[in-house]
Amino acid sequence: MSLALAAAFPAAAAATPYADSGATAQRAQLQQLARKLVEAGAPGVIVRVDDGRGRPVEIAEQAAWTRRDHLLKAGDEFRMGSTTMTTTATLVLQLVAEGKLALTDPVDKWLPGKVPGGKAITLRMLLNHTSGLFDYTDDAALRPSMLGRDRRRWTSAKLLAVGAKHDPLFAPGTKWSYSNTNYAALGAVLERVTGASLADLLRDRIARPLNLKHTYYATDAAWRGPHAHGYEPDAAHMPPGVPAEFRNFAGARHHGHVDVSDNSPGWGGAAGAVVSTTRDWSRFNTALMSGKLLPAAQLAQMRATVPMDPQQPDGLGYGLGIQTVPHPCGTFWGHEGGIPGYVATSSTDRTGTRSATLLISTEMWAEFETDPKIAKAAQALQMAVTCTMFGKPVPTAAPAS
Repeated sequence: MSLALAAAFPAAAAATPYADSGATAQRAQLQQLARKLVEAGAPGVIVRVDDGRGRPVEIAEQAAWTRRDHLLKAGDEFRMGSTTMTTTATLVLQLVAEGKLALTDPVDKWLPGKVPGGKAITLRMLLNHTSGLFDYTDDAALRPSMLGRDRRRWTSAKLLAVGAKHDPLFAPGTKWSYSNTNYAALGAVLERVTGASLADLLRDRIARPLNLKHTYYATDAAWRGPHAHGYEPDAAHMPPGVPAEFRNFAGARHHGHVDVSDNSPGWGGAAGAVVSTTRDWSRFNTALMSGKLLPAAQLAQMRATVPMDPQQPDGLGYGLGIQTVPHPCGTFWGHEGGIPGYVATSSTDRTGTRSATLLISTEMWAEFETDPKIAKAAQALQMAVTCTMFGKPVPTAAPAS
């Protein structure tokens, strides 16, 4: 299963007529759009927007039927999906700054014989998804874990082995293709070079220095604090466009949904196992983009992007564990992540002064593009969130033609 969800939130839509730009009106507009997203079928929505000029806007909306499980709050923990990649890339670049790794190192230097074509694949290629490696989440062996029906503990080495048994998709460095296997390899490299676990590296090098009390690398299903419950439709209510192999999740069932909150995200590994909150992630983005986590040289390397679509060289770009996105209200940096029960998008400006995070507590609609109602409402909210982050007027709905 892909953890990349750029298609779910198109960023280059044309701007529409604007509403009152006052803070009160902006908050009201965001709240209204969040409610519309819930009315469209999202079990829950959390929004946090900081325009760098005052008190951040925080919103939590949830469907009435979810209240028996948990009263959703803006500060709740949730699964970040492939937004995890930004933390993994940060750890790698910290070691580069310390002289323990080089972006030009072939992966074979650290993982000899473990990666097909590993002598020609550099750490930079792993970081920016130009290695050509097969995505391990497309292998059927991972499906029971994704569905919450297999609670084995996946290691970086085991996840890498699943992806490495497949032929590469293309020659290293010749194309761009999102692959979680790249980050499984990076996780294995980090563990080998440091002798520490990914959980300890995230804790000691990022979470503790920034006082991120609700940010951690999950190896099992356990939560450390109040958390947003994530849901997927049950088999009888799953949209027809979802493949048969992804229609039957483990978890408590009610109101046509399965609560997947207690399913382990450990199979996401260095590509998708981090848990955080909107508040913690805002602090992380500020620290990262302002240079508190990386020296200037490594931050510049992180921001060096390749086009995600060669036909649109000025469109979405992927750097080292981070994306850049052109938008009508301003170009932003960030990542999006999807894992069953959770879709998160995170964005910030180039300096980390402004930030925004949006969580939607269901994911199959985005993974397989099966619910146009949720997609339309999510796009409207994402547009408003981004413009609010940049201090621009919040778009209103375009007039009916």
